[in-house]
Amino acid sequence: MQAKWLMAAAAAVLAGSVYAADVQVSNAWARPTMPAQPVGAAYVTLTSAGNAELVKVASPVAKKVELHTMTMKDGMMEMREIASLPLPAGKPVTLMPGGNHIMLIDLNKPLRVGDHVPLHLTIKQAGSKQLELDADAVVSDKAPAGPMQMDHGHGMDGGMDPHMKM
Repeated sequence: MQAKWLMAAAAAVLAGSVYAADVQVSNAWARPTMPAQPVGAAYVTLTSAGNAELVKVASPVAKKVELHTMTMKDGMMEMREIASLPLPAGKPVTLMPGGNHIMLIDLNKPLRVGDHVPLHLTIKQAGSKQLELDADAVVSDKAPAGPMQMDHGHGMDGGMDPHMKM
């Protein structure tokens, strides 16, 4: 009887792992913040086996978490909230400084180098299936080494770029 229970538990764990394997999460990191800075940013690379979209991110380090995009318009950098982020099948989508990113709003405390920022990602897959993934973003003043990492130097080093509109 106990062997059957163990086999059922192992099958459930393996089934969850196969489902989570639909989306790979890598290079999760967050920028350190200044002592009085109420917002921070986190970044991650997502690769989905099929077409999907990142629809929500949550974290216990902030009261509110939003997906944001940054674009140049009329010589000014604009940051705006987006409802979701497309994840085309087989193509890595990198959230990075100066582009799409995770905005951590009303931080509970400053983010220091070496801290860990838990991220809970909700991904909508084809057929309205939702996948829930957890990632651990390490706070660092530099992006982790890896493919697709770019820093365009748009003033996201703890201060606001004077050319950025919110």
